[in-house]
Amino acid sequence: MARKKRKVPGINGASCADIAFMLLLFFLLTTSMDTDQGLARSLPPPPESDQKNESKINQRNVLSVLVNGENQILCEKEVVSLAVLRAKTMEFLDNPSNAENLPEKIAVDIPFFGTQFITKEHLISLQCTVDTEYQAYIDVQNELAAAYNELRDQLSLRQFNMKFSELDEARKEAVIAYYKQKISEAEPQDYSNRGTTNSRR
Repeated sequence: MARKKRKVPGINGASCADIAFMLLLFFLLTTSMDTDQGLARSLPPPPESDQKNESKINQRNVLSVLVNGENQILCEKEVVSLAVLRAKTMEFLDNPSNAENLPEKIAVDIPFFGTQFITKEHLISLQCTVDTEYQAYIDVQNELAAAYNELRDQLSLRQFNMKFSELDEARKEAVIAYYKQKISEAEPQDYSNRGTTNSRR
């Protein structure tokens, strides 16, 4: 007698979707993706209605930095080098002699430091022209950030006998509160048709 052919059972594909999902989840969790890293900036809050003239009263709190079309750095309309820019920025942020032309000092209670007089309301206004080279602009940004970092290191060494990078999170937050980074980056301007010079020699 001829044997009956057995039917081959079909493959159950009900679990294929689950397996595919698990594989997708696995690769998403284990794969690292490059992300663009920006420069951290703290912008001032919008002025209230009763503070419209505050900028005129507290102009001493603003440090104006411009990178012109010739890649020159103008700090308060004076042409300076990168090294001088860092020094001027550090003096502006710290105001060690409490000079009237530098940011006013305000009493602030800071953990680990107690009540300190700091330039809490300071602001660095950074601007470039439309023909400023990108590298020149980045160099200026780096120097401004370096001024904050150097002051934080000095403060950390004085207070904790450690560099800022070696502190725990709580102490880092305290040092950051002492020298909080405030850099405002304005939209690039076109001065080519204004008949004015961008540098002063």
